[in-house]
Amino acid sequence: MTIHSKHPRAVSRIFLGIGLSALAATAAAVEGGAPITPFGIYDFGAGIAPPPSPVAAIGVRANFYQADQIRDNDGKRSPVDTTLRANSFGVAVLKMTDTKIFGANYGFSVVVPVLDMNLDLGIPTPGGTVKLSDSNAAQGDITVTPVMLQWVSPGLFQLASLQIQAPTGYYRKDNLINPGTNHWTISPTYAFTYITQGGFEVSSNIQLNFHTRNNDTNYRSGVEYQHEFAVGQHVGPFTLGVGGYYYQQITDDDAQGLTNGNRARVAALGPALSFFSPGALVPTFWVHAYREFGARNRAQGSLITLRAAWTF
Repeated sequence: MTIHSKHPRAVSRIFLGIGLSALAATAAAVEGGAPITPFGIYDFGAGIAPPPSPVAAIGVRANFYQADQIRDNDGKRSPVDTTLRANSFGVAVLKMTDTKIFGANYGFSVVVPVLDMNLDLGIPTPGGTVKLSDSNAAQGDITVTPVMLQWVSPGLFQLASLQIQAPTGYYRKDNLINPGTNHWTISPTYAFTYITQGGFEVSSNIQLNFHTRNNDTNYRSGVEYQHEFAVGQHVGPFTLGVGGYYYQQITDDDAQGLTNGNRARVAALGPALSFFSPGALVPTFWVHAYREFGARNRAQGSLITLRAAWTF
């Protein structure tokens, strides 16, 4: 028997606490499993913003996520047969200025994502396997960062920002997966990059996501903690090393019928490479591959991220 996403109430009740991936990099127990920022965005150079320029910096990014399993509240593999593909493509415009605030350069940015998602599930029941499937390709929620502050000192770069995710993406309550979240998210972030005289780099980005309630479902997702990091060695214009992320939902979801709060967590590690050469015809770019482990209340899979940036 196959049930598609046109059977909304059965789908939403079955998966209220499972938490599946909607953005490219991650899944969470938050409703729809859609953290504001796909993982893989912050590795080498996480604390470094583009320099002030006459026009702006343009960035493009692509994330490719796949998973074939869901982990439950105890970290055990769910009997639900899962095939998940979630890819995202985004364009970012970032403008740094010479304006100083608290000794930092002020800037702002906007990111417009497009998501392509496919989900197939097989749920074992006494009457046989119930199959659910859904796919969507559409614009996701736009993220505006009205405040970015960049501090620079010898060997150390620090970047603080406030991100606002607006519910502008495609969303239908009856869908199993959605590119949009249908609620607002506010995310304060802090990032740093430290580079020694010998070229050894440590970079990190810490972010908290605070969500409003989805009025269509009366579901409010818990607060999310996202921490990305990378360590590596500069060799000419290249930086080679390893990076990863740690994700932890630190408060319960709020929705009728929840029993354990659906708090999710996951960690990931993998090789990372970046290229930066001022004046080169080749843009600055980053390549990173991750393998997730230790998941709870969410999918567990693998991720490849590609990013490039130009400053004008």
